[in-house]
Amino acid sequence: MPLTWEVLATCGAARRGRLTTPHGVVETPAFMPVGTLGAVKGVRPGELADAGASIMLSNLYHLALRPGVETIERLGGLHALTGWPGPILTDSGGFQVFSLSTLRKVDEGGVTFRSHLDGSPLRFTPEGVVDLQERLGVDVAMVLDECPPWPIDEKGAAESWRRTLSWARRARASWTGRSGGGLFGIVQGSAFRSLRERAAAELSEIGFDGHAIGGVSVGEPAADRKAVVEWTAPLLPADRPRYLMGVGYPEDILHAVTHGVDLFDCVLPARNARHGVLFVRSGVLKIKNAQYREDRRPIDPGCGCPACAEGPHQISRAFLHHLTRAGELTAAVLATLHNLRFYLDFMASLRQAITLGTLSDPLPWSQGVFDAGRSREVLPA
Repeated sequence: MPLTWEVLATCGAARRGRLTTPHGVVETPAFMPVGTLGAVKGVRPGELADAGASIMLSNLYHLALRPGVETIERLGGLHALTGWPGPILTDSGGFQVFSLSTLRKVDEGGVTFRSHLDGSPLRFTPEGVVDLQERLGVDVAMVLDECPPWPIDEKGAAESWRRTLSWARRARASWTGRSGGGLFGIVQGSAFRSLRERAAAELSEIGFDGHAIGGVSVGEPAADRKAVVEWTAPLLPADRPRYLMGVGYPEDILHAVTHGVDLFDCVLPARNARHGVLFVRSGVLKIKNAQYREDRRPIDPGCGCPACAEGPHQISRAFLHHLTRAGELTAAVLATLHNLRFYLDFMASLRQAITLGTLSDPLPWSQGVFDAGRSREVLPA
């Protein structure tokens, strides 16, 4: 089945939607756990599904280095290799243009990387990136883009967007759709309103299956990040899904949902879990802190994750504190499952609120999680 999108309900600018892909349905707004190499660290595919995930994000750059696209193709594609039967979106490597700036060279034709593993060359072009993702058999492929750094002046941002727009047109022209999935374009433009507005208009004319807002969460102030969403999202086609790349604080997700964004991804819940930082409905727990040494309570009462669920196997804060302080691998796994369940439950609550028309009402999650002071306790996204 090809990629299709429908809006089921609205609440102001927020949309409750359904994205149908060759490997299943994604109810939106949705959060995509990040499985860079095909798996979220420490989490089996079945556990990811049990947590409530319907779609996973993987990274083309990392998969191309290991195990290699040819190997994945011989093994039946990315779904067969990973054991994840649901939809998969692959990032094209545009973020690595930003994050691996000392290991890449950008030109009009594309990007040449030096592998962060062994220094070997890896060439990405707009056409090549599309072909590699179709060979992987993914449900949503992203175009190659240039994610500019922060800060950058307007002239530099405009030049970067000119190149990204050229690449987007080349990518769309080479897209065959043979895998049955869809191709998303990416709006760039840093924190310059006129450039973002122009970029959204120009990208919308190309005819992508969906559109992403990129180049945020790269070091810019929170106010600029929110402004970019407010400027850009309403200008993207209303009949296509909208994806905000790399944004993961719950309050930022809520803000973007209220402005019409449908899809999100971020490493934040899993990365924070590995450092002993857990999201709960009353705020944030730093489980390493001594105050939890003899705390018999569950991590988050009412949570249904394997650590919190009522029953003989329920994990106390005291036990997780002990495991985390001891460096026990089990601690990272349990904390990751908990944080993912928190995020996926949060998205379910947003979908329900849109359907009921109550998104503007206080959410049951707002007591501590959305408090700015508590958010600063969380590791950077």
